Amino acid sequence: MDRETVPLDWMLDSDPALRWQVERDLAHAPPEQWTATRARVATEGFGAELLAHQDADGQWAGGAYFPADFDFQDPEAAEEAGQPWTATTWTLNTLRDWGLDAAALDGTAERLAANSRWEYDNLPYWDGEVDCCINAFTLANGVWLGADVSGIAAWFLEHQLPDGGWNCQWIEGSTRSSFHSTLNTLKGLLSYESATGGSDELRAARHTGEEYLLERRLLYTKSTGEIVGPWATHFAYPFRFVHSALHAVDYFRSSNLHDDGAPDPRLADAVEVIRSARRPDGTWLQECRHAGRVWFEVDVPPGEPSKWLTFYGTRVLVWWDQHVQMPA
Repeated sequence: MDRETVPLDWMLDSDPALRWQVERDLAHAPPEQWTATRARVATEGFGAELLAHQDADGQWAGGAYFPADFDFQDPEAAEEAGQPWTATTWTLNTLRDWGLDAAALDGTAERLAANSRWEYDNLPYWDGEVDCCINAFTLANGVWLGADVSGIAAWFLEHQLPDGGWNCQWIEGSTRSSFHSTLNTLKGLLSYESATGGSDELRAARHTGEEYLLERRLLYTKSTGEIVGPWATHFAYPFRFVHSALHAVDYFRSSNLHDDGAPDPRLADAVEVIRSARRPDGTWLQECRHAGRVWFEVDVPPGEPSKWLTFYGTRVLVWWDQHVQMPA
């Protein structure tokens, strides 16, 4: 990728939650610079604001996955209304993705163990529940905060489907994997493995799940070869639980770096979707927002150039182009 077309200064003029990642992964700043910026996430901007919303009992918005005041019979619960993003799990996901030092949440794991229960069957927070995505988020958040989530890790071995992936609807009898559920599970397993070393069984499960997505080139149904859904080629930040070419390729970048491997050629179609969305000035547009209640907006409205999406898009293309010979 031509360095002159990468809008580095524009991306660097951002909240510490994004700036430190741009410094590390694109600007190649020395570690002492980006680690100093990363430390500011706890005290400035988006990170500090989310921390300020934490309840005394360790939760956010009074609930594990949904706010305490969420009415499952209200119009807010309608499918088109989206998912509220303010409760504990979603807030932890965000802070972890922004690189917050777990020390800033000292004692939170213990308070959640004592006070937080899942909306499903009132199950204890760090035991997880029955939804693959929820358990994947909890696995990653737990190992980050120092909770014992080994039981959740083992749960994924028991709930991997015959086609290699996972589906949150298994509890309803689904035997076919979901792109969304599989991607979120893979991210959780990789976080756990990176922090603990994992196990041969978990590593094999992760690689099998990756194969599920790679067989479908991250975009297509295996049965028809058609695009699996419009969401596969639409980009929005925050990613939330939604699979997209950008979200998935960014995962495979992390996985390949962890495994010290090379990019799989079957990523090429998804990479081309990402490249084709890049504008002449080197930016990517926010295409939509995932509907639902938020503490505050962290990115631009649809139709405007997004620093976050530009960071992710640039990062995956730099990684891909460094490893794959581009045509002359």
